[in-house]
Amino acid sequence: MLSPGGFRRLAERGAWFTGCQQLSSTFPACGLANLATGAWPAQHGIVADSWWDSAAHSAVRASDEALLATTLAAQAASAGQRVAVVAMTRAEAALFAGTREAHLYFLDERGQYTCSGARPDWLDEHNRAKGSESARDANWMALNAAADAPPLRKLRYDANHPQEFLALYKGSPFGQTAEFDMAADLLLRERYGLGNTTDLLCVIDGSAAQLGYETGGDSPLINQMLLNLDLRIENLWNQLAKAVGENGFNLAVCAAHGAPPEPPRDARARMAVSGDSVAQMVDAALQNTGRRLEKYLYPFLYLDRYATSGGAETVRRLAADAALAHPAVAGYYTAGGASSENDAWRKRFQNSFHAKRSGDAMLSYRPEYVEEFGAGRGVSYGSLYNYDTHVPLFLFGPQFRAGVFDAPVEAVDVAPTLARALGLAEPSSSIGRVLSEALA
Repeated sequence: MLSPGGFRRLAERGAWFTGCQQLSSTFPACGLANLATGAWPAQHGIVADSWWDSAAHSAVRASDEALLATTLAAQAASAGQRVAVVAMTRAEAALFAGTREAHLYFLDERGQYTCSGARPDWLDEHNRAKGSESARDANWMALNAAADAPPLRKLRYDANHPQEFLALYKGSPFGQTAEFDMAADLLLRERYGLGNTTDLLCVIDGSAAQLGYETGGDSPLINQMLLNLDLRIENLWNQLAKAVGENGFNLAVCAAHGAPPEPPRDARARMAVSGDSVAQMVDAALQNTGRRLEKYLYPFLYLDRYATSGGAETVRRLAADAALAHPAVAGYYTAGGASSENDAWRKRFQNSFHAKRSGDAMLSYRPEYVEEFGAGRGVSYGSLYNYDTHVPLFLFGPQFRAGVFDAPVEAVDVAPTLARALGLAEPSSSIGRVLSEALA
C-alpha cells in the first residue's frame, strides 16, 4: 500500500505523465545520460554500459569523460547554481552531473559515503551515525510485517568477503534509505534551498537497479523496494516543505529504465542468451567473405577493419541476417541504416545507434530474453521493449500545474523542461521538447 505522501501525492498534486518512454537502449548508463542531456545515445554517445573500441581492442566503460553532450547539471553550474548528486557509485554520479563543478556523494568500497572535492566536516559524523555497518547481518523485513514473520532476506556479513555484503546492502532498502539519508543531511548541513540562488540536488536511486539484476522486475523484493522508495520520497518532500515551504521547491521524479521479469527456471536455457552462440553464427556466415567478427558486445556487432572498406554495408547486412537466424534474435539495425523493422521500432534503433561507438550492427533479442551471465539467474537491462522503456514521470512545484497527462512523451523532454523551469539554456544536444502543457 502506497503512503499518502509519496507517489500518491505526486500524482494528485503534480503533473503526472503516464506515457513517458525511454525510446532507446535502456542500459542504466544510457537512461541516466538521456535524462541528463535531453538527448539519445545517437547524440550523447553513451550507447551502453560498455562498448567496444576497435582501435584500442578493448571495452570502454560509460563515463562522464565519454559523454558527448552537456547536461542540465552542467548548465546549472555554469549559471552559478550549486549542484550536488547523490548516487551509489562515483561513475553514476559523474555521468549524470557531466561537470567537475558538481559535488558528488557516493559509496566507497567500505560502504561509507565519500565525495568529490573538499570533504565536508559533517561527512564523517554522518557515516558514524548512518553507515552500512549497522546493516551487517540485519534482517530485511517486509513493511508492516507481523512480529513473528520471517525475514525476506538476511544481509549476511563475512569479513573475508565484504563485497558480498556490500552488494546485498546496495540492493536492499537499507542501501536505498542510506542514499536518501545522505541527501537529507546534505540539504540540512549545506543549507540547500536557503540562499539567494537556486540549488540543484539529484538523487540517483541505484538500489532497485542493483536488485533487479539479480531478481528481475517481477520479484516481491522489487515491490518491497518500491514501497520503501515511496516512503523515502514522502520524507524528502516533508523535509523540503518544512525547510523552504511548499512553494519553495520543484521536484522531478523519473527513471532511467524498467526491468524485465526473470526467465522461468524451466525456460532459462532458452531465454538466457549466450553471446558466444550469436557470435559463432555471425562468424560462420562471414567465412567466405574473407572478413570476420572482431567482437560481439551486446547489443553491438563489431566487424574487423576491412569491413569498413568497399562493400561494407553488404557485409553488415550479411552479418546481421546471420544473427537474425539465431532463435533468440528478433531484429537488427546496421550502421548503413538497414533495419529488419520499418515501424516505430526503427526509431528506437536509430535513437540508440551512434556512428562511432555502435559498431556495424545493433541486435535486439526477443521479448523477455536476457543475457546469460553464467550464474544461472538474473536479468540484463538494455532492451527496447516497453517493460524496459516505459518509465514514470512526475513534475511538482510552483512552476508546474497538477494534472494527469496521457499523451506520449519522451524521457529526453525532461531536461529541456527543467531547464525552462530553472531559467537555464537547454543542454547542448537536447532534442526533447519543453512540456509546456504542464507549465503553470
